[in-house]
Amino acid sequence: MTDCCQRHQKVPETRTWTSFLVEITTDSAIMAGHTPSPHKPRRKAKGAGGPSNLGHSISVESSGRAPSFPLAAFFWPARGSASQWEILPIILMVVGLFRWAASLWGYSGFQKPPMFGDYEAQRHWMEITTHLPITQWYFHDLQWWGLDYPPLTAYHSWLCGKIGSLIDPSWFALYKSRGVHDPNLKIFMRGTVMVSEYLIYIPAVVIFVRRFSRLSGVTSWSASISLAAILMQPGNILIDHIHFQYNTVMLGFVVASMSSMLAGRYLWSAVFFVAALGFKQMALYYAFPVFAFLLGSCFSPKINVLRFIRIALVTVIAFAILLLPFVLGAYKEWKQGIRSKPAPLPLFHGLAAYLDPKAFYYPIVEQLVQMVHRVFPFARGLFEDKVANFWCALNVVVKIKHLPAELLQRMSLIATLASIIPPNLILLVRPRKDLLPLAFATTAWGFFLFSYQVHEKSVLLPLAPMTLLLAGSQGLSKEIRAWVGFANILGCWTMFPLLQRVDLRVPYAVLTLLWAYLLGLPPTSLSVYTLDGQASFKKIVTALIHGAFYLAMAMWHVLELNLQPPSDKPDLWVVANVGVGAAGFALCYLWCFSRLVLQSDILPQALAGKRSKAKTN
Repeated sequence: MTDCCQRHQKVPETRTWTSFLVEITTDSAIMAGHTPSPHKPRRKAKGAGGPSNLGHSISVESSGRAPSFPLAAFFWPARGSASQWEILPIILMVVGLFRWAASLWGYSGFQKPPMFGDYEAQRHWMEITTHLPITQWYFHDLQWWGLDYPPLTAYHSWLCGKIGSLIDPSWFALYKSRGVHDPNLKIFMRGTVMVSEYLIYIPAVVIFVRRFSRLSGVTSWSASISLAAILMQPGNILIDHIHFQYNTVMLGFVVASMSSMLAGRYLWSAVFFVAALGFKQMALYYAFPVFAFLLGSCFSPKINVLRFIRIALVTVIAFAILLLPFVLGAYKEWKQGIRSKPAPLPLFHGLAAYLDPKAFYYPIVEQLVQMVHRVFPFARGLFEDKVANFWCALNVVVKIKHLPAELLQRMSLIATLASIIPPNLILLVRPRKDLLPLAFATTAWGFFLFSYQVHEKSVLLPLAPMTLLLAGSQGLSKEIRAWVGFANILGCWTMFPLLQRVDLRVPYAVLTLLWAYLLGLPPTSLSVYTLDGQASFKKIVTALIHGAFYLAMAMWHVLELNLQPPSDKPDLWVVANVGVGAAGFALCYLWCFSRLVLQSDILPQALAGKRSKAKTN
């Protein structure tokens, strides 16, 4: 921990309160790139040159007093606070208020038969898990929103359904409740998202920001700004609290796993990541960096075989506990003789030749294979609907979706591995805690761009760790704010066709523009692209590239709103959205990867020396 952070936590007894307050004010001003008032001493306080989250080291004499972006201005009165606990309750109340206000809007599938939407899917899973035995959860009426998420989602649905049934049993009546749009049910369902998020995601983010900011030498005031920006991330609010899903539960477990890595609690990290995988299979986007870091920590700085064995055992035990209810349920039905006639396995057909359908283990195998079949639906194709990744964009130019499924799967596998192996090799060789957000983000971008069966909402996975960069060293600097902001706004923009189908234009516009305003981002402000001092080629190119994308997004909205596409090209605007989005996300991948390479010091010392010499010149 840096001297700056230590001073903000504890005041030595030999110092006077006056000198302490002067130092607090001076440090806060330096951190934000601003000076204290003129009557303060002009001498720089001892040790005040620690790392700053704003990425500036501006002298007290020459800097101004205005905050550099609106969110910093909102927290400006608390810049002298020595503890984050003064600000945390305000942050939690404000982000909760915005979430609940957003939830007043409609949801996916509202009064849109025959299948309605994601809201009905989540409600239906509460219905079947509370009325049917566990052995039927992955088999029951698969044509009507059959359960296709891992077991922890099913357990979560069971718990929510049990609580909801105590309030009004008709909400989850078997068969009779399909498509129900009771306003009180909507309040309950929205409440389950809010409570789940405040129990898992928000505590995980708070703890991660605290640990990561301390690791990076960031003051508590800057960490509070970063925390507010992360929790106000518009994509999560739009999808979970309006469109309706529980993505932040899975993301919360992932962030908890990352936070445990920061704390050196590797066994807990493994447990939390198993929970993330157990809630949503999309957590596989992060599996490679989790494996690379935990494995690297077993061999660096020294070989620790016992740690490796313990992590492996804990991981296996966590998966076993997750699956145990299904195993026990299948065994109980076999023992009681109430199971139906064995059906052919939907996957691993050759396995059936080695199994005895009358043996006690067969129904267990049947359950597990059916679960895998439902959770990994390879039959759905390379991509679902129109998603801004490489394959969907390529399909506009070369019709690849009609190629054999086996060929597409191989192409996807090769491209995905090519994009994710390099960043994870870096993390394996350099298992440093400060590299975690970059490694997670780069890998998730690779999965989103090239993997099989990607959905529009999957963009939330690379956005989550990339947004966590705000809490690190220079996290609120112009460069990082520009790239994190660009990725989030572009991500929300690519989800607009999904949101538009359920009449969510207004919350989309309000939440994205509000977040852009708070962080001083386009289209509300161009301050992140202003050149401080000497202009650099990198800054100019970044401003031009981002400017072109922002202009394209704005023009797209104007055209989409005012012009109907030609009758022979009804998806013209959606296809344009895919092309622009895929190109922008590829840039985000390259930025995260290049920053990971530079920050990891993996390059040869000669190249590092040249970079240092170039910076000096």
